[in-house]
Amino acid sequence: MDRMFDFGLTAQLLAQPFVLTALLAAGVLGLLAGMLGPLIVTRRMSFAVHGTAELAFTGAAGALLLGVGIEYGALAGAVLAALLLGLLGGRESERDSVIGAILSFGLGLGVLLLWFYPGRAANKFGILVGQIVSIEPTNVLVLVCAAVAVLLVLALIYRPLLFASVDPHVAAARGVPARTLSVVFAVLVGVATALGVQIVGALLVVALMVTPAAAATRITASPWLATLLTVVFAETAALGGIILSLAPGAPVSAFVTAISFTIYLVCRLIAYLRDRAGKVTAAEPAATAPVP
Repeated sequence: MDRMFDFGLTAQLLAQPFVLTALLAAGVLGLLAGMLGPLIVTRRMSFAVHGTAELAFTGAAGALLLGVGIEYGALAGAVLAALLLGLLGGRESERDSVIGAILSFGLGLGVLLLWFYPGRAANKFGILVGQIVSIEPTNVLVLVCAAVAVLLVLALIYRPLLFASVDPHVAAARGVPARTLSVVFAVLVGVATALGVQIVGALLVVALMVTPAAAATRITASPWLATLLTVVFAETAALGGIILSLAPGAPVSAFVTAISFTIYLVCRLIAYLRDRAGKVTAAEPAATAPVP
């Protein structure tokens, strides 16, 4: 317990190049999660993110077995999952069942691939819960390039995508290609999810991709403000999780999820208190009105 609050050790580790590299990667991932998160929540794709993460895990496990960089394997697996979800889950009524089928298949195959891997157990564990010591400058370069590509595509499709997300029926009536936008957005989410595997791990990447956005949308209905708050929340969770994990040497994902969930609870409390105050204010004029 004392080691967890060893600020001197934390300060020493913050000067290490591998920690600075991990912080840079986490900052980029937090920005991506913040930009995509509100749309994920609006489009009710939280479960889809989890399913995508499972195939990202499968791809990472396959890359580990083949001796290839796990970021490439995770990226390939996540993009494949996104395409499958976008193509097979077009109807909302069958979307959950499609995600469940893909999720279970990906997880089972990933476990089998890890069983075949003869290397260190730490590498297997790192794919599941994140491992910042495995992040190298070349990984960050891939992360930055992929993030720039995702943000550019998102900028091009943002307005019609937001329209189709908020009011899909009216958007379809006005000729917005909702199905194509869904597939493209699913791929963007898949890329972002894959990039989080090395930092947060495949099992808990939802803590960055969904929880900050769920917190932000609790306290504002504005898409722009929700996006800004989500970026702030995601950056706080990603960077704060790494910093808190340094001294104890614990998995980063444990702290990222704790920070994200704490922010979510605080936002729920703010929303509750605001709604309660609004009801009291609305009831006061009726209570003080003179009786005719």
